[in-house]
Amino acid sequence: MELHPRIVSAPVDFGVVRSEFGLASEYPSEAVSEARDAADAFAGVRADRTDIPFVTIDPPGAMDLDQALHLERTPTGFLLHYAIADVGAVVAPDGALARESLARGQSFYLPDGIVPLHPPVLSEGSASLLPGAVRPAALWTIDCDDKAEPQRFSVQRALVRSRARLDYPGVQADAGAGRLHPSIAALPEFGRLRIEAGLARGAIELRLPAQSVIPDGRDHDTEHWQLAVEPRTAADDWNEQVSLLTGICAARIMLADNDSDARIGLLRTMPAPPASAIASMRRTAAALGVPWPAGMPVGRMLAGLDPNTPAALVLNSEATSLLRGASYTVLDGEAPDVVQHSGIGAAYAHVTAPLRRLADRYATEICLARCAGTPVPHWVRDGLGAAADTMRRSDAVGGKLERACIDLTESTVLAPRLGDTFEAVVIREGNGNRSAEIFVAEPPVLAKCTGSPPEGRRVRVRLDIADPDKRVVGFTFPADAREGADQDR
Repeated sequence: MELHPRIVSAPVDFGVVRSEFGLASEYPSEAVSEARDAADAFAGVRADRTDIPFVTIDPPGAMDLDQALHLERTPTGFLLHYAIADVGAVVAPDGALARESLARGQSFYLPDGIVPLHPPVLSEGSASLLPGAVRPAALWTIDCDDKAEPQRFSVQRALVRSRARLDYPGVQADAGAGRLHPSIAALPEFGRLRIEAGLARGAIELRLPAQSVIPDGRDHDTEHWQLAVEPRTAADDWNEQVSLLTGICAARIMLADNDSDARIGLLRTMPAPPASAIASMRRTAAALGVPWPAGMPVGRMLAGLDPNTPAALVLNSEATSLLRGASYTVLDGEAPDVVQHSGIGAAYAHVTAPLRRLADRYATEICLARCAGTPVPHWVRDGLGAAADTMRRSDAVGGKLERACIDLTESTVLAPRLGDTFEAVVIREGNGNRSAEIFVAEPPVLAKCTGSPPEGRRVRVRLDIADPDKRVVGFTFPADAREGADQDR
């Protein structure tokens, strides 16, 4: 019997999480002043490409718009123009703003607000690719064949002007209704081709329920928060492929032989998964009755599963063990042992989100210099090691921060429901040293479970622990429930 079936939200104070992680509440005044007075260091030498009808695609309500695109079908394939906010042109390399962004590394997104990499006056104002505003940009031009494979690519400094600010749900709805904006009419076909190209390379795309914390909007005095599964549309996937392709092209520029200078770059890398991890996944797939032909890459196997089945939840969860060791690798002369990103199936660099991520400013400057045939700026070469260190540290903080906010919300929302039973899918079986892991769909919760529930099954579990102070949630699979476990895989 569920005692409180209608309780799905609760007031949550995320200030405790901010304090725990030492997140700055305000941006230093000197850096804010620099951001307010920032001027384009390359004014007068940019190509004027305000003729291209760019559009942006972002989550609803986003204001820190890094990217604007225009994609057209050509007789031989596709022509992509991708404008990226030129942050390197408005951040003085030796100023207070550069020092503060080096300390922060990236923007952190909490349910109740953003701790930004750059002051909002810059990231949501003068540098953001807002519609109707002429902005300095690093403009990528990528000419692709009819399989959406890049044939020629380059980046240059330019002036651009976005025509419209679109969001993922709107683009998805427009695609379904056959009324896509002309600037992205070719995006569905392009995206599907790029997804297929990724699978052919061995890319791995996990499709696990992405938890998020959202306001429920019901209480005007105390803000209540609830758990939700973050919506993922095909439009998200198509747009992601544009960014991934640009990062692949950036890495190729950095890794290319250059007679005038040694290789220099900042790559996002991930080592290949160990053979033992793949073998373990194969054993799990066999136990679940999931066909996996010999020679088929793991990414293609996962892509063929219905993501709503227990078997898909189990295998996607286990596949997280294949995507470990992501880091930032500095190129300085000869290429290091690992230059590939195994999850993408190619060498890759972050260059498409400089308003929100420090690495992109450095990597973009390298590509701009290479394409222009000019030396890489000294501040970039001298600062690559520190930038990579900051990114590794801030990535670790970002992952822990997101989990802490979700854990706090889970335990707060579920606290009044101790003793209630819930339907769940067992995504990882426990053993003597480890509790099982389950996914409860309503409210969406990933948690530990004792009692040895069978992996890949739908089961009923009891909530035994929900402690907001410790941010802990725990379930139990009753000993007498095994006979009733659903056989659905």
